[in-house]
Amino acid sequence: MSHDLSNRPADRRASFARWLQGRDCTDCWKAARDQDSAGKEEWLAAKRAEEQQAAREWAEQFDIPPLEGPAKALAWGERSRHQLVTAAYSALVSEGTWDEADWAVLEDKIRTVARAGWWIDQRDAEGSDLPELLDAAASDDIGTENPFR
Repeated sequence: MSHDLSNRPADRRASFARWLQGRDCTDCWKAARDQDSAGKEEWLAAKRAEEQQAAREWAEQFDIPPLEGPAKALAWGERSRHQLVTAAYSALVSEGTWDEADWAVLEDKIRTVARAGWWIDQRDAEGSDLPELLDAAASDDIGTENPFR
């Protein structure tokens, strides 16, 4: 591709020409960007699928009820819940002062919050904040599942 350097001051033409030599033309740059974007999307889809599988296995293992909400939010909510709860366990039990009995009480509260959107909204929270967040959950966030399983 050719560039018109006549609109550049004379003392800046040579340096700009050197800079252009090290760059791809616009068409090549766009093609490389589109290819990188496709690779990134594939990587992200694989990572999301892996996280989703881990969240489902975790929910089954610990008898965590399914979430409620729009279909497009359920998977994101499950991943968000799994990540926040595992971060909380790590912060409160593994690295903190809680014992398994304390965690069991919190786990019962975790089971009651069934709105996927609530978990999505808390996705950036620190794990150590989960008890306070669960205490603040509104009645709209609590599921309709029988708590006496």
